[in-house]
Amino acid sequence: MPLSRRRKIIRLLCILLGVYGLWLGFQWARFRPKSAVKPAGGIEVVGVYHVHSRHSDGTRSSEAIARTAARQGLDFIVLTDHGNPHPSAATEGRWQDGVLVLAGSELSVNRGHMVALGFDFPQQAYSSIAEEAAHQIREDGGFTVIAHPYSKVRWSWGDFAGYSGIEIISADAKLRKNWPSLLLHLPFLLLEPRMPLLKLLSPPTQGLRRWDELCRQHSIYGYFSCDAHLYYQAMLSFLRLYVLLPRQLPEDFDTARQMIWTALRKGRFYNCVDAAAPGYGFRFWATNPQGRIPMGASETYAPSTQLHIQMPNAFSSQWRLLRDGEPVLESQSESASYTPAGAGTYRVEVFLRERTYLPAASPWIISNPIFLKEELP
Repeated sequence: MPLSRRRKIIRLLCILLGVYGLWLGFQWARFRPKSAVKPAGGIEVVGVYHVHSRHSDGTRSSEAIARTAARQGLDFIVLTDHGNPHPSAATEGRWQDGVLVLAGSELSVNRGHMVALGFDFPQQAYSSIAEEAAHQIREDGGFTVIAHPYSKVRWSWGDFAGYSGIEIISADAKLRKNWPSLLLHLPFLLLEPRMPLLKLLSPPTQGLRRWDELCRQHSIYGYFSCDAHLYYQAMLSFLRLYVLLPRQLPEDFDTARQMIWTALRKGRFYNCVDAAAPGYGFRFWATNPQGRIPMGASETYAPSTQLHIQMPNAFSSQWRLLRDGEPVLESQSESASYTPAGAGTYRVEVFLRERTYLPAASPWIISNPIFLKEELP
C-alpha cells in the first residue's frame, strides 16, 4: 500500500475516533445518575427476580451473586436455574451476606419456559406439559410465571392453567435483541453500565397487551425479569421488584422466605426500571366502606370504591391509570384519588420526566392491578 494512502487511512481513523470520543463525552455529560434514600420502616423491600447461577447457565456462584446484590443494597434475589426443577439449586435458599436468596426454577415445558416459585421440592420431576406442570407445582404449594413469552423461547398460548404471573420485560431478551447498541456504548459498560442498559429498552407493547387480555378473565401479575446469566453488577441494577410487606423481614429464613413468596403470589409488588431511578414511595391501593384494598387484590366493585395513587416524590414523573388496558386518567400530580366508573382491571404506568436515558415512551414503574369484579347476581 502506498505511503500516502496509508496516511489517509490513518488520518480518517483518527478523525472517526475523535468524533466517537466527542460523542461519548456528550453522552456522558447528558447522563445524570439518579439516587434516592431508602425509606426507614422495612415494609418496602427491593429485589431482583429471575437470576441464573452456575447451577445452570449462569457464570457465577450464588454466593458471588449475593455479594454483588449486597453491595447494591438489595434485600432479596430470586434464583431460577434451569431444571424440572434443579435439585442442587434448590438448596441455595438462605440468607447470604444480608441478602435473602430465594430458590425457584425455570422449567422447559411444551409451551415454552415457565418459572416455578415457592414450591416444596417434589420427589419426581415435573411434567413437560405446561398445564400438568402448573397443576403439580400448585399441589406442592407453589405458583408459576410465564417466562419471556415473546422472545427467546416463545410461549405458545393455550388454555389458561392458573399461572400466577407473566414476564412483561426480560432484560436478557433485550440484551440479545439490541446488542449492537451495547457495542456502541462499550466504554460505558465499565464506567456506568446503567446508561447503555437503558438504551436497550423500548415500550413493552406486546407484553402489556397480552397481560391486559389475560387480566380480563384471570388475576395474573406482571413481572420485570432480570434473567441474568452474566455481568451481574450491571444486570442486578437494571430491573427490580418493590415488594410491600406488613412488617420488616425477620432474621428467620423460613419466615422471611414465606413473606416474599406470599407477597409475590398476591401481587403485592410493583416493577421499576431502577437503572433510570429508584422507585421508593410509589403506592397504589383502593378503599371502600369496608376498608383498604391492597394492590393485587380482587374486590367486588361498588360505586363507593375509590382508587388512590401516590408517586415517588423524589423525581418528576407523569402517570396514567388504566382500566382494562385503556387510560382513564393522566396526571403529573404527586397523589390523586379516582372514583372508578365500573368494574375492571385497574393498573398504573409511571413515566420518568427527569433527564434520563430511559426512552420517553417506556414506563419507569408499572404497578400490579387491582381487580374490581362485577357483583354476582
